[in-house]
Amino acid sequence: MDKPFVFKQFTVAQDQCAMKIGTDGVLLGAWAPLDHLPNSILDVGAGTGVISLMLAQRSDAQLIDALEIDDAAYEQCTENFENSPWGDRLFCYHASFQEFWEEMDESYDLIICNPPFYTQAFKTEDEQRNLARFEDALPFEHLVYGAARLLSEDGVFAMVLPYQSEENLITLAEQVGLHPKKITRVKGSPSSEVKRSLIAFSFEKQAYTEDQLIIETKRHQYTEAYIELTKAFYLKM
Repeated sequence: MDKPFVFKQFTVAQDQCAMKIGTDGVLLGAWAPLDHLPNSILDVGAGTGVISLMLAQRSDAQLIDALEIDDAAYEQCTENFENSPWGDRLFCYHASFQEFWEEMDESYDLIICNPPFYTQAFKTEDEQRNLARFEDALPFEHLVYGAARLLSEDGVFAMVLPYQSEENLITLAEQVGLHPKKITRVKGSPSSEVKRSLIAFSFEKQAYTEDQLIIETKRHQYTEAYIELTKAFYLKM
């Protein structure tokens, strides 16, 4: 049985979720821009709900909605929300993103997604894990179109994705009027290749900021930048 993941201000049960808490989700939850003071947040494909919980800790947003299509993950996300200090601000819908944006009239000031992004070659026999991990369950085209439909005029859409998909995503986003606001490229160590891109989009076309984040100088020796980003959450930071 997978042990609950204990953060400084909340605990996340993950034994019912195919995708466990990992660096990608924590990075996105800690990094997502909040300088526009969002009052409403949507977490697409919430899994355990960890990103929503991190944003509840970081912001004063009164409405934090999450979407989760997998039955077991939806139940676990709801439970994690109810057991957190911010249960009155958090709500999980059991629905696909496509269903949600077709039916929802609300708009959100921040939309966030740690999407599935593994290709056909890596499929496993575990259907639940496949659903959580593979982009055919939520193609980038659907993701950016739905985000553009639901994002408020001054809102921000933020996500984490493989570095090799960055250019493709930016092209797709610009087709629906979303433009990069901030990009952080993530490396595991100083000598490793860039592995992930954290990208924030908005409807405003602007000169965007770019920077790089290195996680470790060597095994379990974290960089000051990574510690600064995650210390409000990880117990040992």
